Amino acid sequence: MTAGKAPPPRAARRAADVAYDRLESMIATLQLAPGSAVAEAELSARIGLGRTPVREALLRMVAAGLIRQEPRRGLRVATIELAEHLNVLHTRRVLDQLISGAAARRATPLQRDAILTHAARMRVAADEGDLDLYMAADQALDAVCHEACRNVSAVNAVAPLVIQCRRFWYAYRHEGDLMAGACQHGLMAEGIATGDAVVAQLGADALMDYLEAFTRKVIDA
Repeated sequence: MTAGKAPPPRAARRAADVAYDRLESMIATLQLAPGSAVAEAELSARIGLGRTPVREALLRMVAAGLIRQEPRRGLRVATIELAEHLNVLHTRRVLDQLISGAAARRATPLQRDAILTHAARMRVAADEGDLDLYMAADQALDAVCHEACRNVSAVNAVAPLVIQCRRFWYAYRHEGDLMAGACQHGLMAEGIATGDAVVAQLGADALMDYLEAFTRKVIDA
């Protein structure tokens, strides 16, 4: 290998990860509407990346169920299925308990501080009724918790479920209570920050309880 030259595969993976993150944000915030057609060239232009990393990101999203590949219709953003969303939450509950407990045991001091900071930002955003700021803080909190747990398999499994939950919030935010969600996140964050796996898991469980109640409210509306 030539000195000073970055390996092409590594660079390609970084570009694909950036593409995935940008497309994930567009799906979660409904910039890519549920059921809408997905055009690789258009997305490449919108996010400012080449078609190869965009194609790789889309393939990952198909595997995660965020994008559907339909016969004769091509790629489409997955629709929001209300009843199925309850199954998403049931699955996420198990994974979040695993992740929060592991994060409480394994997080570094810097990660514990960051987790408390992001949870506090969620409360501020909730108090101001700023959904975009709330979701940005929520995403940052998840990122640190996922890194802190040191369980790649659990993180890979929960990641698409978290995106679906964020999208559900954006779609039905008129039925939600940001402060209730922030409080549950805060309990989980406190448990992780203090190294108390039991409290962290109780917080994760309480958050899923709230999200399930929120989903049932939407279904019954």
